[in-house]
Amino acid sequence: MCGRYTLTCTPEVLAEAFRLESTPHLHPRYNVAPSQWVASVRAGLRERKHEAVMLRWGLIPSWAKDPAMGMKLINARAETVAEKPSFRKPFRERRCLVPADGYYEWKREGARKQPYHIRLNSERPFAFAGLWDRWTGADGKTIESCAILTTTPNERLASIHDRMPVILPPVAYEPWLDPGLRDARHLVPFLTSYPADAMIAVPVSRLVNDPRVDDARCLEALDEPSSSGA
Repeated sequence: MCGRYTLTCTPEVLAEAFRLESTPHLHPRYNVAPSQWVASVRAGLRERKHEAVMLRWGLIPSWAKDPAMGMKLINARAETVAEKPSFRKPFRERRCLVPADGYYEWKREGARKQPYHIRLNSERPFAFAGLWDRWTGADGKTIESCAILTTTPNERLASIHDRMPVILPPVAYEPWLDPGLRDARHLVPFLTSYPADAMIAVPVSRLVNDPRVDDARCLEALDEPSSSGA
């Protein structure tokens, strides 16, 4: 799964990476957690332009009676996303990118779980494949929310966890965001594990276990990463 991540790059770097004309006012995030508002990218109204928006992490289906349902839907499994009632319409019509520059996963080591910060070797920001939806309550209140897709891990990360987020290569950004592309047969090929040799996993401080801690201490490495990422 993907339950915590980081986005520490500047708005200028984010705008360049995702071809944004403008970005929300962002400050470095070291411990992004579910239910929080997160920077996302989706197709804009202008041709071939992307827009940056803030979405609440935890997808609330448009038909949900209770917005609390979103807390159970922070991730969508790639294997079933096209069929699940909560996700199948957003998968066809409302896809987004969720920018990050790393994410956390926990590996069980005896009676404890050790957090790892997982990122690209390039140290560049990247995009999780995301879905979004718009929910409107009886009082007219509207919430736009999102979920992050997950898949089976690559060989470097399999020893840490049995799932990893879907990380899209830049070449996939345009088709993923294209609202005219609705055929699952053309979308499913994007939902694969990212190449192992392009990633690194570093054991970090257990301070990240507390979502209230959101500063650079979360990234303090315990030791040098091994070639296996474990």
